[in-house]
This record gives sequence, C-alpha cells and structure tokens, in this order.
Amino acid sequence: MQEMISRLDEKRAAAVNGGGERRINSQHAKGKLTARERIELFLDPGSFEEWDMFVEHGCTEFGMEKQKIPGDGVVTGYGTVSGRLVFVFSQDFTVFGGSLSGAHAQKICKIMDHAMKVGAPVIGLNDSGGARIQEGVESLAGYADVFQRNVLASGVIPQISMIMGPCAGGAVYSPAMTDFIFMVKDTSYMFVTGPDVVKTVTHESVTAEELGGALTHTSKSGVADLAFDNDVEALLMLRRFVNFLPSNNKELPPVWPTDDPADRKIPSLDTLIPADPHKPYDMMELITKIVDDNDFFEIQPDYAGNIITGFGHMMGSTVGFVANQPMVLAGCLDIDSSKKAARFVRFCDAFNIPVVTLVDVPGFLPGTSQEYGGIIKHGAKLLYAYAEATVPKITVITRKAYGGAYDVMASKHLRGDVNLAWPTAEIAVMGPKGAVEIIFRQDLGDQEKIDARTEEYREKFANPFVAGSRGFIDDVIMPHSTRKRICRSLAMLKDKELENPWRKHGNIPL
Repeated sequence: MQEMISRLDEKRAAAVNGGGERRINSQHAKGKLTARERIELFLDPGSFEEWDMFVEHGCTEFGMEKQKIPGDGVVTGYGTVSGRLVFVFSQDFTVFGGSLSGAHAQKICKIMDHAMKVGAPVIGLNDSGGARIQEGVESLAGYADVFQRNVLASGVIPQISMIMGPCAGGAVYSPAMTDFIFMVKDTSYMFVTGPDVVKTVTHESVTAEELGGALTHTSKSGVADLAFDNDVEALLMLRRFVNFLPSNNKELPPVWPTDDPADRKIPSLDTLIPADPHKPYDMMELITKIVDDNDFFEIQPDYAGNIITGFGHMMGSTVGFVANQPMVLAGCLDIDSSKKAARFVRFCDAFNIPVVTLVDVPGFLPGTSQEYGGIIKHGAKLLYAYAEATVPKITVITRKAYGGAYDVMASKHLRGDVNLAWPTAEIAVMGPKGAVEIIFRQDLGDQEKIDARTEEYREKFANPFVAGSRGFIDDVIMPHSTRKRICRSLAMLKDKELENPWRKHGNIPL
C-alpha cells in the first residue's frame, strides 16, 4: 500500500511540475502564469476538482515514447465561480508547448460532454503552439472532435475562450465557435497562418502582434471581445463576466442582491439630449445611469463603436443592452455594427437574457464601400436576430429613428414587447431636411420656403406622436423615469412565453 501511495505522489508531482522548473520560470519571465496558477486564480479557492491528471499520449514516433508527462499539456476539471459550477480546461505551455495531441483533445472533449450533461459553462484557457506535429493526423482528428462539441454546445451552455498565449492554425477555430473570446495584451495572438507564411505567400512583412495580437482582434477584425493587460486582470474580469451569465439555456440569468431602487429617478437625463439635433451626446451615460449601481460590462468596446453592446443588471437580474452611439458615425448602422449587435442579440436570446435597445439612429451608413461590402446582407443579420428573438424586448427611442434603421432596431413590428420614446424622439422615413428636398424639390431655389416646409415636416412627422397614434410606440415617457419604466416592463415580462414556428433551423443571411 505504501508503495502505491508513493507512486501516486510521484505521478501527482510530475503532473503538477509540468514541463519542469526551467520552463515554468520561462513562462513567468514572459509575464504569464502557469496553467494551474490560472485555474487557481479563476476558480473559488479549494473548489477545483481535477480530472485525467495521469493521462499520457500514446505516440511512439520520433522518440516520443520516451517523452511522457502526466496530464499531457492540459489541466481539466470543474469548480465554482461565486459558488456556481463551471468546467474549465487550461493548456500548459510548459509541456510540449501546450500542443494538442489525441489524448489532450480527449481530455477537453470529456469535460465538454459532462458540461452539456449537467448544464454548466465551459471556460477554455488557451495557451498552445497548435497541433502536435509528431502525431500527424491524430492531432487533427482531436481538433475536429473538439470542434464538433463546440457546435453541439452552442446555444446550450455558455462557452468562453480566454486566449493567454499563442493560438494558431486550426486551433483558432474552436475559440471562433465559442460565445466570447478574450485576449491578453502582448502575450496572446490568434491567426490562421503566421507571419512567416504570410511573407512567403504575399510578401507582406508583419509581426505576430500586428497580424493577430489582442489589439488587432479587438479593434480591427472584431474576432475578440476584450483585451486585458495581464493574466491576473484577465482572470479576475473573467470571474466578473461569468456572474452575468446563466449556466445553460434552460435557466434564467442569475439574480444578485442590490440596494439600487427600481423606481430611482434620474433628473440629469432630462438634459442629456442637446437642443441642436445635429449635436452628439454620449449614449454610454444613459446606460450607466439606468443600470443597477452604475455597473455596466461592455462587450467589444473598441470595435464598431457606433453601437454599444454589453451586460448590466436591472433589479439584480442580467439584461443585455444594445444602443446606438451618436458619438461615432452619428450612430449610423454599418456592416461592422450590424454584425456585432446581431451576434450579441442572438446570444442573449439563446440564454434567456432580456434585451433592452436604446435607439438614436439616423439610418444606414451610405457609401460604395458599404454597398460593395454587403451592407444589405449584414444589416439583415441584425434585423433577423431581433425578429427571431423570443426573450423580453424593450426599446427606448431617445432621438432619431429614421427609415429602415427604425424597423431594424427592435421596433414594435419585430415583436418588440414594450416600445417607449422620449419627447425628443423623431420617428420618420428620413430627416426633415432630406424629406423636404424630395417632396418639395420644386422649391429648392427658395430657401425661405424650404425652411418653412422643413419646420412643417418636423412638427408633423419628426416626433413620437404619429407612431404613438398608430400604437407603434406604447408610451412617451420623461427621460428621468427611464429606469423605472424599464424595470416595470421587465417585471411584467418575467413570465413571457413565445415560440417560433417549428423548424430545423432558420437560414440567417450569413
């Protein structure tokens, strides 16, 4: 018995030691934590239950039979975050560069399978050099096994990828199919083909950071949602983020205690909208003032800034926010903002998170680059997402809601449950100036007549009352009561039931 215990202790020590002290020190020298340190920081203290600590690869090629380390480059298991169950895998770069073997992949597949069985999120802490070349096609098969589970788990349990080191080649497609991707500045990168291949094929000289670093993917490509300064900040913010999400698609979002009154009035909102209709204002101010305790977790803040997406709490429960941002491109919808918001709305709908939409949109961004880029199909993605969503949908129009963009932004016609407007709202086919220049083009040479017609159009149509008279707006409210009215609407919609017609799946314009 003593011999067995000693052998067990040796195996455990070998697994914990990973690639050895030298490689661990190298990891620390780069400003990175080890796989186990990351799990320890992310999960509640003492909650981690590790699985498959003793798994080893079965490769016998290229001398690999002499290089076996228990765990095979990934630490897997489950634990809790704020007392709620999560499954986690953390790739160990100190062991074979975190490369994925068949055994490594099966460890990840096992926790994903169990996560779907019990309805708990899967968190991937990625730090891998890619497929283990010595295993050839077996490592590629391992990736495919993981991909298949990403697809099956999509919309069933939340999947979050934290990129904390290299993630290249086929390895990028697993994070790409998860719900959210976070990265760490300066130490993580993602790309399908690396800088050397790019230079060979296209003759472009580019660094790994420029090609696929955190700033590139959070501000240019939109692949990643957030970038953090270091491992510690990333994992602490990941803990905070997980607290917004339900554990699976059969649960409602978690409710956290708050002392923030649901009927709190916010007088400063009455002066948020400038008198000049062409002058911008910061929509973020409205969001932070109406959510519980002014606590808002923004998603993709550095990408497509003309629309804001993120999570806040109302009466302690998670709510998803989508809002036009007049500070960027006047709040126009374009290709990037449509894709960003559509994906966010679909996530909220999959996981029973109500959506609050704050509207100030003058229309879709004009121009050849948008038309050639497919704004028609990309804009339709957002329309499709809102129309398909069955969760509670509450819309507040603060100022402009013009043309097709009015329809797209969670209008009553797309099964909006509660649609409100501020007195400053302008709901029309287009702005007064453009409309008058079309309707009264014969008067274009007479500025006095045009000005009079513009004011006439503004009084007749550029206000919320025409839409209100048709029942397209449920009420015109004072800005200071916005939080109270949203909270009341959410409480009313708490037990909402709505089902789409049966189908295998829709055909969203991808």
